[in-house]
This record gives sequence, C-alpha cells and structure tokens, in this order.
Amino acid sequence: MNRSTTNFIVDAVAFAAMMLLGATGALIRYVLPPGSGHFSRLWRMDRHEWGHIHFWIAVVLLCAVALHFVLHWQWIISMIRGRAGSRSAMRMSLAVIGLLALVGLMASPFLGQVQQTGEPPHKMQSNEHGAVEINGSMTLREIEEQTGVPVAVILKELGLPSDLPIDERMGRLRKQHHFEMHDIQEIVRKHQEQP
Repeated sequence: MNRSTTNFIVDAVAFAAMMLLGATGALIRYVLPPGSGHFSRLWRMDRHEWGHIHFWIAVVLLCAVALHFVLHWQWIISMIRGRAGSRSAMRMSLAVIGLLALVGLMASPFLGQVQQTGEPPHKMQSNEHGAVEINGSMTLREIEEQTGVPVAVILKELGLPSDLPIDERMGRLRKQHHFEMHDIQEIVRKHQEQP
C-alpha cells in the first residue's frame, strides 16, 4: 500500500470516528439525558451502554490521530524548525512548551484526588413517606442489608429461582427476569409493615 492510500485510510477513519463521537455525544446529552439511566433505551441500549460505545469511539479517534502524526512527523518537525536562522530555536522551544502543557493537562485528572460529595447512587434513600427507595444499581445483598428483608423472601415473592447471584445489579436482573422495581419496593414495604 502506498503512502497516499495509507494517509487516506487513516484520515478517513479519524473523520468517521470524529463524526460518530459527535453523534454519540449528542445522543447521550440530548436523547438519553443524565438521569435517564437504565430507564430509557435506544436500539436496546441505555445511556450507560451508549457511554461505553462513545468511549471506544474516542479511543479509535485518538489512535487514528496519533497514527496521523506519526505519518506526518517529518512535515511537523520541518514546520516547527522553519527555515534555518529564522528563529528556529524559539519555535522549537514554544513547541516543546506547548507539548508539555498539553501532556500536563491530559494527566491532571489522573493526578487529582476524588472527593466523595454524597452517598453513592446505589445507597438506599427514603422518600417523603419514609419508604426506602430501591433502584437498579443496587444488589439483592444491599437490599437485604439495608431493609432487613431476606433475599430468599424477595426471590420467592418475585417467583425467581433461589440460586440467583445476590451481587448482581437489580437493573440487570430486571431485564433478564421481567419484573419492575416497584414490585421489589412493594415486597419490602409489605414485609417491613409486618410485626
């Protein structure tokens, strides 16, 4: 394959990835907005699954751009150096400073410390009536620990097999076994009201 064909393929992949990145970003922001979680779907995928696709498209774009730079490295160096005697040392210094600043900016999120600003979303919260709210990111084990209602009771009431993994997220179990979160809410409420 000649160099022109290689450049064309790399640039076409980068362009396609850039367009798909924009499309999935808009989809996540406007079609499946924050808060839609596992409750809204497009083509059988929820917001979080589209987020994974968005991430991998970004990885493809990053690789294509990196390969583009490798293929054009001699041209980039000659543009930075410029003509001999025309302040090439200053241009080279500015390029190095710019590159270091970019690397520092890219690394800064990984060097920061994550701060906990509240309870994780899978923790149970009480609603205005004092009832415990159950969501799809919770596990059967967490429901049992926080409500006191045994996993075996929940599974029996839902008509589910007793050997289900208790650390599986409720959202996934809901999709596999076709029940609703309010069904679990009712089971918990009923058993908590019993003396």
